[in-house]
Amino acid sequence: MNPLASLADAAPTPFWLDDPQRPEPHPALVDGTRCDLLVVGGGYTGLWTALLAKERDPDVDVVLIEADRVGGAASGRNGGFCEAGLTHGLSNGLQRWPDEIGLLERLGRENLQAIEDTIARHDIDCSWERTGSLAVATEPYQLDGLAEEAEASARYGGDPLLLDAEAVRAEVDSPTFLGGLWTRHDVAMVNPARLAWGLKRACLDLGVRVHEHTPATSLDGHGTVISVRTPYGRVIARRVALATNAYPSPLRRHRPYTVPVYDYALMTEPLTDAQLASVGWRHRQGFADCANQFHYVRLSADNRILWGGYDAIHRFRGRVRAEHDQRAETFATLARHFFTTFPQLEGLRFTHAWGGAIDTSTRFCVFFDTSHQGKVAYAAGFTGLGVGASRFGAETMLDLLAGNRTERTRLELVRRKPLPFPPEPVRSLGIGVTKWSLAHADRHQGRRNAWLKTLDRFGIGFDS
Repeated sequence: MNPLASLADAAPTPFWLDDPQRPEPHPALVDGTRCDLLVVGGGYTGLWTALLAKERDPDVDVVLIEADRVGGAASGRNGGFCEAGLTHGLSNGLQRWPDEIGLLERLGRENLQAIEDTIARHDIDCSWERTGSLAVATEPYQLDGLAEEAEASARYGGDPLLLDAEAVRAEVDSPTFLGGLWTRHDVAMVNPARLAWGLKRACLDLGVRVHEHTPATSLDGHGTVISVRTPYGRVIARRVALATNAYPSPLRRHRPYTVPVYDYALMTEPLTDAQLASVGWRHRQGFADCANQFHYVRLSADNRILWGGYDAIHRFRGRVRAEHDQRAETFATLARHFFTTFPQLEGLRFTHAWGGAIDTSTRFCVFFDTSHQGKVAYAAGFTGLGVGASRFGAETMLDLLAGNRTERTRLELVRRKPLPFPPEPVRSLGIGVTKWSLAHADRHQGRRNAWLKTLDRFGIGFDS
């Protein structure tokens, strides 16, 4: 079968959002209003910020505005991996914050458990499965890296299980798998859109005022308050939390610290019992391979396979546009890679093909900032791992806005921002050279060229 034939009926829409249970949007804000806390952005970061603010103080008046629909961007179209890690992998955290990594790992695990507890407390139906995830080696040189990762994870409180080729194929059977590392307790699978919708409902239940189709067009300080303009009025707030992530911040000085990167995914039709048995997957873990250009893969609640990643596409000047959500050449590449990995599933078809923008920072994980004498806080740069880390980001923003010195605000990760991306056209040129170098390393036993070694030396990079 031609792999491209599997795409013939794929709907150009995110699978998770193509759901009859998707809630109707709340009306736009068509007048001025005042509040204690204004949250700008209705993705995970904004939703968690609004919810946690009300849980900390039920009397605080919270308004959340969203330019489109709640959960309609990255929060509703990602792969649905919810990880404990806050640093885009233990090795990245060790390299950047070696003195804090033990604390960061503990805070990350506490954060993941708090997400699980919130889902239970608010009865959010989002197919939460604490199955863990596999990192799989598809080239011999990657095996040593898995062994090092296992040792480091165990040293900092993890419970990793290192698998040889036979053992990993007993978990998920692919002729391309040479070994694996199963992180058994620190990753959950979730329906990302239903998580966002459930958080929205929880916010409404606690009295948050939600307005969709209400972009923030400007932000200005006026004495003790902040004024945020919208198309039909303005919001006067004592404090503002910005959760715009891949979209341009109302504060221009924050914009150089992130670039939007387009990531793409496919979803198959549901597997039959025989097809699922041919793959195994009894423990339903998500998995990702160890290449620089990696795939992330998981089962849905109805036993579809989500197959995403590999191509991370940056557009010149970092424009976020709906037309970028579709990229036929990437979908074709992903389909070919899918059947190379799972030849036993020949004939399976894809029902959905989609993409979307994520916010990437040069250190690959969230950073923070404040402005207007501490009345405005900002969290961004999650680099594809915001499903879990967004709650930590919300907690930290609320600490910063309250002026509280906490375990979180004392972290170097919180106190220092990453290096900004250079202006165009240097930005796109540098990202292009980096992408080429990463692909070259994948083809040459992981050997990093002079360009990548230079980026490593300065602690900067590009990733999805």
